Amino acid sequence: MSEKLDVRALCKRFPSGTGTFDALADVSFAVAEGEFVAVVGASGCGKSTLLRIVAGLEPASAGEVRVDERTIVGPDRDRAMVFQDYSLYPWLTVLDNIRFSLTLKANQHASDSVEARDAGDRSLLLLELMGLTRVRDAHPHALSGGMRQRVAIARALLSKPQLLLMDEPFGALDAQTREVMHDLILHIVAFEKRTILFVTHDVEEAVYLADRVIVLAPGPGHIDSIWSIELPAALQRTQDLKLTPDFLALKREILGRIRATSGLVSDSSVLQRLTGSAARNSA
Repeated sequence: MSEKLDVRALCKRFPSGTGTFDALADVSFAVAEGEFVAVVGASGCGKSTLLRIVAGLEPASAGEVRVDERTIVGPDRDRAMVFQDYSLYPWLTVLDNIRFSLTLKANQHASDSVEARDAGDRSLLLLELMGLTRVRDAHPHALSGGMRQRVAIARALLSKPQLLLMDEPFGALDAQTREVMHDLILHIVAFEKRTILFVTHDVEEAVYLADRVIVLAPGPGHIDSIWSIELPAALQRTQDLKLTPDFLALKREILGRIRATSGLVSDSSVLQRLTGSAARNSA
């Protein structure tokens, strides 16, 4: 498979009170066309920063990001991003939110073209795929969290992006709704052949959805390890897979790497000193 995304020696520094803070350092990896890659890691390892740089929403301090061998310099139609907080426009209906990209100046050249008419038809098909046809004229405030996120995903898919970027899109959903969304995404991957870079804090979610999982470690953010997920193809994955020994073993191993690189102290002697100090202070 050809490479869709190529991240080369990526670094990101932010100003701080003492000079600069390194959020990412020397991050390099590639994502093949049609591949689903999940990024996990401890809090503060730079997962969302990495995704924002790939989206063109944040400039890199050093290094390069290439999509289809072209260096990205900002947002473009070849990439679409789904955020955790839905980012819907409250004054627009469900259908108008999905079709919003058609109103952007960058797309108005196609407003009377076959492309625009196809996009209008596609928005109705996405409504049906996401189970949103009955609420097409509703506004976001009338929808559940799961429905809002389905609207956001449909909006991102409308323009047929070459690369779909997802930043913890299911983090605020209840467990049952998350499972429904997982299976929906797997079907989209199978039928639409999209390339996906997916950031999550949930290792089980990453293993269930992805072809590969990248573990980022903090201090500054860098790649600790990359795991190939040797599980059935997307359409053959079911929720029961999460109970199998192979799945559970892989989940434990990745969680172990995250814990080992998190920087959190697990030494029992530290806890004993802490509790001993608290006991002395209360005496």
